[in-house]
Amino acid sequence: MTAEPLVRFQRVQKTYDGEHLVVRQLDLDIHRGEFLSLLGPSGSGKTTTLMMLAGFESPTSGEILLDGKQITGTPPHKRNFGMVFQNYALFPHLSVGQNVAYPLTVRKVPKDEQQRRVQRALDMVQLRGMTDRLPGQLSGGQQQRVALARALVFEPQLVLMDEPLGALDKQLREHMQLELKDLHRQLGVTFVYVTHDQGEALTMSDRVAVFNEGVIQQLDTVDRLYETPSNRFVAGFVGDNTVLKGQLGRGGEHAEMKLPDGRVLQGLNVSGAAAGAAVEACIRPERVVLHRRPDAQRANMLDAEVARVIYFGDHLRLLCSVGGGQAEATVKLPLNGLDGAAAPQAGEAVVLEFPTAHARIYAP
Repeated sequence: MTAEPLVRFQRVQKTYDGEHLVVRQLDLDIHRGEFLSLLGPSGSGKTTTLMMLAGFESPTSGEILLDGKQITGTPPHKRNFGMVFQNYALFPHLSVGQNVAYPLTVRKVPKDEQQRRVQRALDMVQLRGMTDRLPGQLSGGQQQRVALARALVFEPQLVLMDEPLGALDKQLREHMQLELKDLHRQLGVTFVYVTHDQGEALTMSDRVAVFNEGVIQQLDTVDRLYETPSNRFVAGFVGDNTVLKGQLGRGGEHAEMKLPDGRVLQGLNVSGAAAGAAVEACIRPERVVLHRRPDAQRANMLDAEVARVIYFGDHLRLLCSVGGGQAEATVKLPLNGLDGAAAPQAGEAVVLEFPTAHARIYAP
């Protein structure tokens, strides 16, 4: 028997002008203790979904349930949810300790209990000894930790985060991603996290809901989301791809796609496209195999020319011209995979192999 979800969206819709739906017919279950990210481009509906869950926005239609009970009309302060925003939303005139204690003060928690909980929350986010400082005396990363401590101090059922790391520099953002994931693992509290950064979502989440035009395009674990995108939008939005365009020859699950130059590429017909349909094959850069001198000609091997070599530190990115310039393929080449050989150079003729199991064919 499947456990009852902590949160359930049922047929939820949201419009601001009565004509355009920002969120369309949303059905979404959020499991207890999971780290769920809502991922998508600007205007896709992910933040509106979070705001409806927080109670700052009301659905135009449909219901939101918490522990099986409707909370659609429940005001935010009665939902027992912690909230972390991108701009921190700290009180500048209050100390760190007073900022973190604020939710407890509102809930009329006794002073001695407040002190105990504040200290515990600051320990969680590694800010011991900072109680008396003002927010203006802290770095951006430290201020974000204070905001997180404030969201956790009253032991909420759910912690909601809206692009909380967006204002931090790249190195600090990546460090905070790991800290957040570790903290989630320790506490076991349900986290719902909004981001437009696919790398951030893949790094931290148990599951990711990919939004576009108010609809969840795919809801899945991070490995399945990356390895088996369910449609062309998800394949393009989550991770890099080589995209080859053509026409579907033989249909079925294992299909053949005819490229503009007449060559045939085999792959998985994810969209169930019919023979003759215009389609696109997507292959991740790390799945493309580069042969400098192929020992044998196999299926899905195409002649190419290296157009550009980009150094990434731990790997090389090769941008290759395929089919006489009709398409561009990206190849991820680990430095330790060169085995002492010289790196490929721009202008070098190569052969690229697109393994059938990883060539996913979509109707655009």
